Amino acid sequence: MWIRHSFFKYITAAILILILYYFLEKLELLNPIKTIFGTLFYPLLIAGFLFYILRPAVHFMAKSKFLPLPVAILLVFALIGVLIYGGIRFLADTIKKQITDISKLPEKIKQTAEEAGQKLEQNDMGMVSVVSIKQRVTEYFGGLTQQIGEHMMSVFSTIAGATTVLIIVPFVLFFFLKDGHKLIPFLKRALPEKHKPRGEKVLKDLDYTVSSYIIGQATIAAVDGVLTYIGYVIIGLDYALVLGIFVMLTCVIPFVGPVIGAIPAIVVALMQEPSMAIYVIITFIVVQQLEGNLVAPLVFGERLDIHPLTVILLLVVAAPLYGVVGMIIAVPTYSVLKVLLKHGYDFYRLYHP
Repeated sequence: MWIRHSFFKYITAAILILILYYFLEKLELLNPIKTIFGTLFYPLLIAGFLFYILRPAVHFMAKSKFLPLPVAILLVFALIGVLIYGGIRFLADTIKKQITDISKLPEKIKQTAEEAGQKLEQNDMGMVSVVSIKQRVTEYFGGLTQQIGEHMMSVFSTIAGATTVLIIVPFVLFFFLKDGHKLIPFLKRALPEKHKPRGEKVLKDLDYTVSSYIIGQATIAAVDGVLTYIGYVIIGLDYALVLGIFVMLTCVIPFVGPVIGAIPAIVVALMQEPSMAIYVIITFIVVQQLEGNLVAPLVFGERLDIHPLTVILLLVVAAPLYGVVGMIIAVPTYSVLKVLLKHGYDFYRLYHP
């Protein structure tokens, strides 16, 4: 009887919250909150990811009694600055040249399509309308140029927003690293005394889960990028460095990230030499086998305990809802909810047998 009463109470509360949200949305009273959330979301998200990646290095350096925590953070920042400066100094010219060359790829594809059309026109035997194909290609690239012109202001706006985020992130990250260890004790203070041990365990499990995923995925992305770059150099693929960096960036998305990262390489390979695409695919398979059988088990082990099908379904749902950002945060969000539900159920069983 008590369970039925409790269930009815929670359902009623959920319905009332949904009704309240609906009216607040209709009255546009949530717009200021949405604006604030939208402004802070990306700086906090990026700073949060970097916090978990850099925290082990900061804590390692801060173990020395002669090195206060703020100084350790600044030293880590300085080390990152040196690495970025070194990377720009030694790789900037190569990256700039490869990006410039690869930006000409659409024109090369158009030229190749026209040449193929001419050959097809000579041998089409009246079965294919080459004029129609040329017209569609011309319309496509003409429309693409027009869209780029129309959206130039939005491009500049996006760049300005990204610059603002990059300026804010270091300051947010500094205070995350400096005061992050105070969060669990602060949240624990709000709990009743008898629930504090359980609450502390929940918070530590959440921290461990998110940390394991972010560090693991970042490690896998870095390894995939390096191995892919080495593979591209071995097979002689053009723009190997830029394509390897692209793979590293896309591999933060589990499962589909490596596939997305391989698509530009296949296009480049087809333009370079059609048979090169086969070598790119072989490189992709080898890297994924090394990742799946060697790197991922060492990095993740059984810590997250998420079935691959669950990950795929999460990505399928997150992609149309929130785009690339949704695909990146879908798995850690699911992991956090899973931990909360598990502890919530254990808590319920403990106090309501």
